[in-house]
Amino acid sequence: MEFIFRTACAQDLPSLLSLENQCFEHDRLSPRSFQWMISRAHASLIVAQAEGQLMGYALLLFHRGTSLARLYSIAISPAARGQGLGKRLLAEAEQNARSFDCAYVRLEVRHDNKTAISLYEGVGYRRFAVINDYYQDHADALRYEKRIIEQPSGNARRVPYYQQTTDFTCGPACLLMAMAALQPGRALDRREEVQLWREATTVFMTSGHGGCSPQGLALAAWRRNFRVTLQVSVDGPLFLNGVRSENKKAVIRLVHEELCTALQSSDVVQVQSKKIDIAGLLAAGGQPLVLISCFRMTRSKAPHWVLVTGCDEDFVYLHDPDIDHSRHRHALDCQHLPVTHQEFQRMSLFGGNKLRAAVVLYPRPAGGV
Repeated sequence: MEFIFRTACAQDLPSLLSLENQCFEHDRLSPRSFQWMISRAHASLIVAQAEGQLMGYALLLFHRGTSLARLYSIAISPAARGQGLGKRLLAEAEQNARSFDCAYVRLEVRHDNKTAISLYEGVGYRRFAVINDYYQDHADALRYEKRIIEQPSGNARRVPYYQQTTDFTCGPACLLMAMAALQPGRALDRREEVQLWREATTVFMTSGHGGCSPQGLALAAWRRNFRVTLQVSVDGPLFLNGVRSENKKAVIRLVHEELCTALQSSDVVQVQSKKIDIAGLLAAGGQPLVLISCFRMTRSKAPHWVLVTGCDEDFVYLHDPDIDHSRHRHALDCQHLPVTHQEFQRMSLFGGNKLRAAVVLYPRPAGGV
């Protein structure tokens, strides 16, 4: 059977739904999901056609601003099985991912799907996690990853993951992860997440609760007996340009001044620099939280905290505490995200004053104060 591979179009929807019903008993993609993937999503839907019929598809989702693709679903018609179509669809998907500048593909597979597991492992995917109760029928999923460019990868640091539980606690969520990375076994819970926010927040949003400043996060970490380096490229209270009310601006300035006064009574090392040397910070044993602009990842111009988990010569790896379920993402999609060094340098600039900010935690020596 000779296959033709192409990008799906709206006219393929009936055939895609028929294929979905033939291949899966549970967790089927809906007509609305297929329409979204074809027309609007940051995704790639490749179909295989033979003899005028749709014989298979592979659906990739891309994580904007990173070098990561996720193989969300792959399906092969019963009439086309045993002819190597799965392997060819995977190769097409990987090539498409490379065209989107992706270096990694990740996927999930049922723990009892031995045929699919053999296919993935046979073309170089490595298992790195198990997700319990993942599927609709409560079956577990195995999580696989493949690096699809040739350069060898460095090892991302072992850092536990914590999802922020509010829209405004990305900084505290990152701080929880950093502290747990340096103190294995340390609890990550919502009570401390909220407490950290109460200690570190200075920012008034146009509506709702505000976020945390680098000074506030540095002090919160120092109070929990970590050595801390605070790196900020500009002086004064931050994010004032996003606040219209003069009264709110006055409150931000007041809180910022109080935090700066408290910093003078601490041993937090304060550095003013326009460059964040991620490799050097990690090599020195640091665990950096870095402020980024969401624009390169979500097209929102909001400030956002992420945690650096490692780097190699090609990528900086990030934990993003914000899971966007509307984009079909899960917690594992937001862990150790590979971002090129060039892209990282761009996203870690915020606002018209080109702010760079990092809070770097280090463990204290035994008996240190």
